[in-house]
Amino acid sequence: MTDRFSPKGSNGLLCSFVILLLAAASVVAAKPNFILIFTDDQGYGDLSCFGSKTIKTPHVDRLAREGRKFTSFMVASPVCTPSRAALLTACYPKRVGMHQHVLFPASKKGLNPEEHTIADHLKSQGYATACFGKWHLGHHPEVLPTSNGFDTYYGIPYSNDMNHPDNKGKPKGGPGGMDILWADPKSTLTKWKTPLFEDEKIVELPVDQRTVTRRYTQKAIDFVKANREKPFFVYLPHSMPHIPLYVPDEVRDPDPKKAYINTIEHIDAEVGRLLEVLDELKLTERTYVIYTTDNGPWLPFKHHGGSAGPLREGKGTTFEGGQRVPCVMRGPGIPAGTVCDELTGTIDILPTIAALTGTNLPADRKIDGMDVSGLWKGTTGESPREEFIYYTSRGSVEGIRKGDWKLLAKKPRRRGGANAAQVLLFDLGKDMGEKNNVAASHPEVVKELRTRMEAVDREITNNARAPWTKD
Repeated sequence: MTDRFSPKGSNGLLCSFVILLLAAASVVAAKPNFILIFTDDQGYGDLSCFGSKTIKTPHVDRLAREGRKFTSFMVASPVCTPSRAALLTACYPKRVGMHQHVLFPASKKGLNPEEHTIADHLKSQGYATACFGKWHLGHHPEVLPTSNGFDTYYGIPYSNDMNHPDNKGKPKGGPGGMDILWADPKSTLTKWKTPLFEDEKIVELPVDQRTVTRRYTQKAIDFVKANREKPFFVYLPHSMPHIPLYVPDEVRDPDPKKAYINTIEHIDAEVGRLLEVLDELKLTERTYVIYTTDNGPWLPFKHHGGSAGPLREGKGTTFEGGQRVPCVMRGPGIPAGTVCDELTGTIDILPTIAALTGTNLPADRKIDGMDVSGLWKGTTGESPREEFIYYTSRGSVEGIRKGDWKLLAKKPRRRGGANAAQVLLFDLGKDMGEKNNVAASHPEVVKELRTRMEAVDREITNNARAPWTKD
């Protein structure tokens, strides 16, 4: 008869069970945390660590100083919705049916909850997950963040220049219209009907956009404090600097010419608040903090838009200014004060997080992202990503990069009476500003790249998965 006090007795079994639970808890606690800060319409040249002479961003610069700067970091679309779909699913937007421009308050589709997001992946490992900010992947309850792996959500479900429920009644646009709004901070409450959601319900209509950047950050801070004893994932997609621009009254510069500068510097100050909390809670050493943006600057808005720095064009285009974005990250194993010039982007974040947490992605679906943890940690000098496909804001394939070569095959567009197709070839290693079209002198490169671009698009089209749609 087994002694009930022996290791093989009931108490022994209980002790073994407790030990297993403690071991499992220890494994969970050892997982790194992730904070992903995602701004809206911020240009490649809009951080001081990326060369801005007019905008001071000491807190984001701190991330670059204590971590790594990525200079060839791409987003999968030059506009909001498809770019965000790619970030969360590691797929080109066309693969998940989210490629045809942006969603509006009257839209009846969204990111399919059957897709596997970063939040889904980390939640399955015991992470606490939260989204605080702009979602823009569908405002219906079935497709909000709480249906896509996030435990909680607080934010504007689409762009901050959109009105509930039908996007009608908006104020004058353009830089002139934005000057008027900047001169009247209370216009956020009198000229807009933009909603603020908490989980699946509207809790503020219209949202006071003057304080929304600060409130998103405070929600993130509170979430980090509440989950300090377990691994967490905070997705912090700020609604700005997408127009209209608003900041708290006490930090507002009344000069409309400085509206964009004021907004970015306010975002930077809020990043600083979050970093301070990580320091206070002694979480800095085990937390990855990634700062990047969804696409390039909205240049037609002039001083209410940003700068692409040395890059050509901006938001809405497949030139580098539309899809190459600033990125800095800091975290366990990332070498301080380093720069990575290798090709990577938001599409690679999910598989890299999977690698960093020692987990596998679902085998039942194809994705386009790659594990670039070697680039994050500086243990490899070459990216596994040899190519990148450029889709227009409407979801048509238009370009490919392979090595330093970039091909843009623009379809005919009628402008000023002209209706000619354009074939553009750039050597980005020598010409990151895309000033010199060398297609005529390299016809064999043009042919090879076009063939490959069409083949990749054909595969994606043939294997595309459907988005969620409202009956």
